[in-house]
Amino acid sequence: MDIKQLIGEATDYDKKLALEERKPKSWCKSISAFANCYGGKLVFGVANDDELIGLADAKGDSEKISEAIKTHLNPIPDFKLSFEKDEGKTYVIVDVLKGQQTPYYYEGDGQLIAFMRIGNESVPATPSQLRELVLRGSGESYDSLKSRYDFNNMSFTKLKSVYKQRTGNVFDDTDYESFGLIDENGNLTNAGALLADESPVRHSRLFCTRWNGLTKASGIMDALDDKEYTGSLVTLLQAGTDFIRNNSKKAWRKVGDGRIEMPDYPERAVLEGVVNALIHRSYTEIGSEVHIDMFDDRIEIYSPGGMVSGISLEGKDLLKIPSKRRNPILADIFSRLKYMERRGSGFKKILADYEEQVAFDKTKEPVFDADNDDFTLTLHNLNYGSDYVMHVNDTQGDTQSDTQGDTQGDTQGRMEEMIIRMIKKNSKISTADMAKELGVGIATVKRKIKKMSNVTFVGRGYSGHWEIEN
Repeated sequence: MDIKQLIGEATDYDKKLALEERKPKSWCKSISAFANCYGGKLVFGVANDDELIGLADAKGDSEKISEAIKTHLNPIPDFKLSFEKDEGKTYVIVDVLKGQQTPYYYEGDGQLIAFMRIGNESVPATPSQLRELVLRGSGESYDSLKSRYDFNNMSFTKLKSVYKQRTGNVFDDTDYESFGLIDENGNLTNAGALLADESPVRHSRLFCTRWNGLTKASGIMDALDDKEYTGSLVTLLQAGTDFIRNNSKKAWRKVGDGRIEMPDYPERAVLEGVVNALIHRSYTEIGSEVHIDMFDDRIEIYSPGGMVSGISLEGKDLLKIPSKRRNPILADIFSRLKYMERRGSGFKKILADYEEQVAFDKTKEPVFDADNDDFTLTLHNLNYGSDYVMHVNDTQGDTQSDTQGDTQGDTQGRMEEMIIRMIKKNSKISTADMAKELGVGIATVKRKIKKMSNVTFVGRGYSGHWEIEN
């Protein structure tokens, strides 16, 4: 391990200048946090300003570190001690593995505290996080637990109708248990309570507001639209996507002898954002609900609970973040309903959907933000501040459900048709000329052609030409 390379990896690394024997909490909290989250390394011998100092008695300190962990951590996490030498200086590295017996508490000074890793800090777990750690340590999830409500008092007509509509299959009585709505003893699970027509889980609500302007400064009285929704998670999903659709606009631009439609927000990205907020939120967080706040230039979709693994998104490659499911039963049900995939790919889909849009540029890239207790997705209005000449049609009153992807499909389909038309007219046309005719960037045209399996460029440069397979 290269000690210099390790320095600066803020989310999975912490440092101490020296072993503080009389203040074990000052560094044991990092051991607790790493074990409770995703693992990490604690390096002794590094100053706060990242100056490499080393330890005078690394071997002796390592023995004391090992003993302190065994004394002050309950249960004792899996960890490895190693020595790293650099330019004649010796460092002790404590490699803490992600724990399976959560929560891991620091025990000392009359305190019993479980810590979490948030960014580059180790902070005490919130009550909600502690409940989730307990569930994880027991191999359970909130949605799998027996609820306090009676299954016989619940109806699931919404779930059944949508299941039939989207899959063509009939929901029968055996599906209640196979879906995880009831347990093997016939008891209603929390997942079942959340999907019942009149869901009794009070904090499973959705608040939607269309604010007048760019902030909430004017107050709710000046909001253009304001709704509160209750009921089945399926109802909340449809209500949330309908609210966004009804408070958005579709623009279109004339190009050549046709037009390209340009929605404020890609509907697939909207669907993914609302699904993720409802399915992956923390339901152990009492008194907090999912919020959709629409402004002139953006949508903010807020859900209680940070990333399941506790990782920070700052500085991370969003396309490489592993999928973790906080509510696996809910995730499985919504994948059966074909609202999401079993493999977690929400980030990728949202980013890809935006990149496919005609009006997309890097300033409009979606923003994912997670902290200790919250997750917020920001979707930028693709048409806000645009200097394009556009014709705008209001979509107010368009409340038809389950049409996600139609606008995007129409837009992309028209672009493909126009590309093919231009190639048929001039097989040697350049991508730059295509982009100019379409009114989009060259990169957009290249991305589109790359996905068109029936279009091939034969030859090189000016001597080459396009061919279309029939």
